[in-house]
Amino acid sequence: MTRDDVEALILALPGTERGSAYGMPAFRTAGKFLTRIRDEDDSVVVHLGSLDERDLLVEMDPETFFFTDHYRNHAMVLARFESVEPAWLGVMMARRWRKVAPKALQKQHPALPGEAPGA
Repeated sequence: MTRDDVEALILALPGTERGSAYGMPAFRTAGKFLTRIRDEDDSVVVHLGSLDERDLLVEMDPETFFFTDHYRNHAMVLARFESVEPAWLGVMMARRWRKVAPKALQKQHPALPGEAPGA
């Protein structure tokens, strides 16, 4: 994937806008932080369910997944644009979207992956 591909995938999520966080390119849904792009290593921050999930991804595919000291104690992984699987990234971004999007917006988009409110 290219940076443009990653940004297009993220911006396709309803109510998502481009912005910044700490001076870096970031994305918000209804004003809440969704993810950010890391210019320094051409990667995107992916929120996960656990540190174990992160460690498994890094172990299975260290060319794609990694983390820095900043993310060491957080259930997040960094995914390199050039090698991340688009379908996987799409599902992970939709799951994160479900965590931050307002319930009313989520109900309007039940086809997105993740658990819809009231499901």
